Amino acid sequence: MVLAEITGLFLSWLARLITGAQGHWKGCPPTSEQRIYFANHQSHFDWVLIWASLPGELRARTRPIAARDYWTSSALKTWLTTAVFNAVYVSRTRATPDEDPLEPLVDALQGGDSLVIFPEGTRSNKGAPQAFKAGLYHLSEQFPEVQLIPTWIDNVQRVMPKGEVVPVPILCTVTFGAPIRIEPGEDTRAFLERARAAVMALRPGGWKE
Repeated sequence: MVLAEITGLFLSWLARLITGAQGHWKGCPPTSEQRIYFANHQSHFDWVLIWASLPGELRARTRPIAARDYWTSSALKTWLTTAVFNAVYVSRTRATPDEDPLEPLVDALQGGDSLVIFPEGTRSNKGAPQAFKAGLYHLSEQFPEVQLIPTWIDNVQRVMPKGEVVPVPILCTVTFGAPIRIEPGEDTRAFLERARAAVMALRPGGWKE
């Protein structure tokens, strides 16, 4: 096994050790269909936890998105995101007005990969996800055959609070819900509100705003 594979196995074991997390598949089984897992976003640990919750055979074809400016700021971060996690880099600001921030995600989906994305676009520590941005809608429009899987990560903000670099052992859960898709005639806003509600409905004990 190469170093990246050994590191990946170690990190998935470490994530489960720290959080006790396992995937709870409430609305779909962990099968090999091409998917977009879309989840609430509370820390830099989020996509590591989702990745660790997937069965080993799904990790190889499931790629998280990673903010280019943050995850290429050091040689170690760059190596982890490229060699271990095979992340898709996205830019949080456009270099030119014509730049399409979804292009790297489209390329990954065209290549047959599954994705882990966070439609809020930024982290939130307020509990409820912020309003979803339109990228999820546009990807679903372009790839209607790809399953959209709502995902709720619980407690992870306590494991890796914003601004911290050392994780704290806290019990977490990752819950995968039933696939959704754009309904005929459904506009962007209605779909994004429904997608956000599908994520929030997976919170253990339900959700009250």
